[in-house]
Amino acid sequence: MEYIHDSDGSSSSSHQSLKSTAKWAASLENLLEDPEGVKRFREFLKKEFSEENVLFWLACEDFKKMQDKKQMQEKAKEIYMTFLSSKASSQVNVEGQSRLNEKILEEPHPLMFQKLQDQIFNLMKYDSYSRFLKSDLFLKHKRTEEEEEDSSDAQTAAKRASRIYNT
Repeated sequence: MEYIHDSDGSSSSSHQSLKSTAKWAASLENLLEDPEGVKRFREFLKKEFSEENVLFWLACEDFKKMQDKKQMQEKAKEIYMTFLSSKASSQVNVEGQSRLNEKILEEPHPLMFQKLQDQIFNLMKYDSYSRFLKSDLFLKHKRTEEEEEDSSDAQTAAKRASRIYNT
């Protein structure tokens, strides 16, 4: 049986009522709500050289939850410098990014990146997400889940059988 090893070396095996790959395949929203799904999607996007899209989306999600104005200013500047400025290290390709000038960073508000985040979400949804669902990375994870489920079903049946004969 194959286990997925996390970066800390521990092996993780998910036993949820609905398999995670089934949830991920249902919608991009489900995929992005699951930390393991985000991890797999990032691996895939890294290979496609478009990981910055999901990183930008996640940064915007964090930004929307912030309350403190000082922290918001810092995070807004970080998002701008990392993803939106012409000198950005991980520039995302969104329309209208030139219209988002640095002055807006002085007065941040939770939804200031919403339009750009929506553009990136749609780009991922109609482009990389559909390719991710056909990728070896996704299909291998799905097979591993199915194998784990089959082996746990077999173990359950064996336990039931041993209970029947050991009465």
